[in-house]
This record gives sequence, C-alpha cells and structure tokens, in this order.
Amino acid sequence: MREPTIARNYAEALLALARKAGDIEGWGKMLAEVAQMVRTDVAVRRFLENPRTSAADKRAVLRQALQDRMPRLLVRFLESVVENRRQMLVPAIADEYRALVDAELGRVAAEVTLARAPQEGEVQAIADALAKSIGKPVVATVRVNPEILGGVIVRMGDQLRDGSVRRRLSMLRAQLVAGATR
Repeated sequence: MREPTIARNYAEALLALARKAGDIEGWGKMLAEVAQMVRTDVAVRRFLENPRTSAADKRAVLRQALQDRMPRLLVRFLESVVENRRQMLVPAIADEYRALVDAELGRVAAEVTLARAPQEGEVQAIADALAKSIGKPVVATVRVNPEILGGVIVRMGDQLRDGSVRRRLSMLRAQLVAGATR
C-alpha cells in the first residue's frame, strides 16, 4: 500500500475514535501538535527514526510524554502507529485527518501564500473573504514565500488564485515584449 493510502486509513480510524469521544476538532489539534513535533524537532524525529530503538521503547516514551496531555485513546492510537512502524507518517496522518474533519464539517481548506508573515487578524480576514466568495467556511493555512514579492496566492483544492506581484510583473513584461515585437 502507498503511504498516502496508509495515512488516510489511519486518519479514518482516528476520526471514528474522535467521534466516539465527541471531540473531533480537539483531537485534530492534539494530533497536529504531535505532527509538528515530528516535522520540526530534530531530536524527536531522530528518536522515532532510529531502528536500534525498539517499538516498545518508543511506545513507552510516547506514553510517558503524552499520557497527561491527551486522551488515553489518542495516546493508544499513536502507540499503535509506532507499533506498526508508521511513526514517520504522523504528519501525513494529521493532514489527512484535518481534511476528513473539514469535509465532515463542510469547510474548505485553503493554502494562502504571502510574501511576508501575516499581521494579527490578516489571515482571518483573508479566510472570511474567501468564505464569502465561495459560500462555505474556509480554514486557511499560511505559507510565507518572499519570492512572490507581494500580494497573495490562494490554493483551494484544485483551484489556484494567483494575485501575486510577481505574476502581475510577469504578465506586464509579456505584454511589453509582445507590444515591442509588433
């Protein structure tokens, strides 16, 4: 089985557990925290990737670190992921879980790219404007890419809305070149 399919299957199983617990959004936030640690914390990633550390030791450390911060069932779910040697899929599982929750709640996920870090309230204003234009709630995640120079790029599913300064300059250059060759 391919990794995206495996991650989706785990996310579906976790969603079923979260429904029973009655807190699908809260579980998503907790899973996102764990996924962020796996993505960004070098020590955590090395520990989880180390083939010399047994799955039992990894589960024990995981249980010790999370048992007071997360529901027992969520910790046991993460332990089973480690037991099946899929711990490096936790970020992908978190992404799939978020997509499933968004679909269940009728929300649309949008990836917003800005040239600089957003100011307070700016992301919410963009999400509100997008929600108004498509008629559904929007959950925006932000990426910063200074290469776009300014403006905003929004990706929602297979739609791309490019309002970047870089694109506008590129279009202007193409028009000037086309006008010069006439």
